[in-house]
Amino acid sequence: MITLDDTDHAILEQLRIDARASMTAIAEAVHISRAGAHARIKRLTDAGIITGYSVRTDPVLLGHHASAYVTLAIEQATWQEVSARLRMIPEIEHMALVGGDFDVILLVRASDARDLRRIVLEDIQAIPSIRSTRTTLIFEDFTLI
Repeated sequence: MITLDDTDHAILEQLRIDARASMTAIAEAVHISRAGAHARIKRLTDAGIITGYSVRTDPVLLGHHASAYVTLAIEQATWQEVSARLRMIPEIEHMALVGGDFDVILLVRASDARDLRRIVLEDIQAIPSIRSTRTTLIFEDFTLI
C-alpha cells in the first residue's frame, strides 16, 4: 500500500478530467517535471490505484433510449454465482453488491422500454438465486466526473 500526497491526488484529478492528456500537459498542470509525472503515474498503476482508462459516452446517442437502476434481493451466499450470470448480460453497465434494503444494484441500458422489459423479466429474473427485483427508470442522467 502506498501513501498518496497532494501531487498524486492532483495527477489523478487531471486524469479524471482527461485520461488522454499528454504527460507534458499533466506535468505542467501539477507543476512537476514530465519524468516525475511519468514515474508517479507508473507507481500509481503498479500499485493498482490506476486500474485502466475508459471513454465516457452518451447512452442516448448510442441508441440506449431506456435506462434503469434495477435492485435485486438474492439468496444468501449466492453472490459469486449471481454476479457471474449478470456479467453475461451485455446491457448491464454497472453492478454493485450493497448493504441495505436490497443486495445488488444494477445500471441497465436498453434500446427502448420493450428491450428493458425483456432484460429485466427474461434475463435477470431468470437467474434462480434472485428472489426479487425492483426497477427504477432513469429519465435523465449526467456524469459528474
